[in-house]
Amino acid sequence: MGSWISANIGNIVVLTILVVVVVLILSKMIRDKKNGKSSCSCGCSGCPMKDKCHK
Repeated sequence: MGSWISANIGNIVVLTILVVVVVLILSKMIRDKKNGKSSCSCGCSGCPMKDKCHK
């Protein structure tokens, strides 16, 4: 088992970093959604789809 880990340490590190980044992005999106912010990070006043997005 130890030899497999040492042979794949680069892949393990990259995969771990990607998982952390995805979790951070998803948590930020969930927090923004709960706070009523839009997903595009701009105001809805100038958006042509503002009537479709928030009812």
